[in-house]
Amino acid sequence: MQAVVLEEFQEPLTVQDVERPEPEPHGVVAKVVGCGVCRSDWHCWQGDWDWFGYRPDPPHILGHEPTGRIVEVGEEVENVEEGEEIAIPFNFACGTCDLCRNGRENICENHIGLGFMNEAPGAFAEEVHIPNADINAVPLPEGIDAETAAGCGCRFMTSFHAMAHRAPVSAGDDVVVHGCGGIGLSAIHIADALGGNVIGVDLMDDKLERAEELGAVETINAKDVDDPAAEVHDITNGGADISCDALGIETTCLNAVNSLKKGGVHVQVGLTTAEEEGTIGLPTDEFVAKEIDFKGSLGLQPSRYSEMLDMIDSGKLDPTALVEDTIDIHQVPDELEAMTEFNTVGIPVCNDFTS
Repeated sequence: MQAVVLEEFQEPLTVQDVERPEPEPHGVVAKVVGCGVCRSDWHCWQGDWDWFGYRPDPPHILGHEPTGRIVEVGEEVENVEEGEEIAIPFNFACGTCDLCRNGRENICENHIGLGFMNEAPGAFAEEVHIPNADINAVPLPEGIDAETAAGCGCRFMTSFHAMAHRAPVSAGDDVVVHGCGGIGLSAIHIADALGGNVIGVDLMDDKLERAEELGAVETINAKDVDDPAAEVHDITNGGADISCDALGIETTCLNAVNSLKKGGVHVQVGLTTAEEEGTIGLPTDEFVAKEIDFKGSLGLQPSRYSEMLDMIDSGKLDPTALVEDTIDIHQVPDELEAMTEFNTVGIPVCNDFTS
């Protein structure tokens, strides 16, 4: 089968013929219907994130935002079957540790990152293997096909968990999202659907225009103002209830935290680059004096996918509104290269793996 292979960090990616996966007893193999192209794939290609184990040994297949159709089933699998269309989380869970058994399988003790770790070759490929499929293969409801669900991979489902569970956004909350890439635009769309009054902050006008299309009531171009956080305080008459850093650099994180009112909640979704290496300085005294909560957010529990899928099925959320372009597998390397200069808007999805 064809797959996008990382041969060496920061060197050009290539499409190669590789062996098709075989299902482990507890796993399934899915034909990939669509796979989003995400900045996290770019980070992996650059060799970032070794500080928390997301640095696979080349050669390695990239891709972590797939939906698919099951084509082979391991002998120990009980809950899914051949032919089912499924959503596929990037953060594979074991299903048996204490965290999994207490509904926090997104931070499973035995977490395996699809496309980011040796144990889980990625989904820029015709087929992908899903371990522990009874928990990690999420059947799609009849009203949502795999093509539609292709836009609700890592960025969308991560933003759903961040806005619906970790914040959580309630009706009337002032919410500011710093960074309007795929994660940020998803967060804006979801926070709007949850009843928030959302402000989008970015450096690029085309991304801010998309933010408004997806529900932002106000936008701020950070390069046009002296202090984006102060602008948020002016717009909200005192500061946001909830802030989100959807990029993961020091500037956006600090601007997001400084956008908050007293008693506000910051949700960190963006992961850092090689420059920060996982650590950003924070105004801790402000956290104390203003009783600000700082929360991390990773992925979405498979057991809670139904909440997101129900909102999609009812029309309250539309992941297809985030899909900027559909491409074939040979265009994936160029799409990732464009992310070096942040030259993508929304979510590009690869949906042709055999061209």
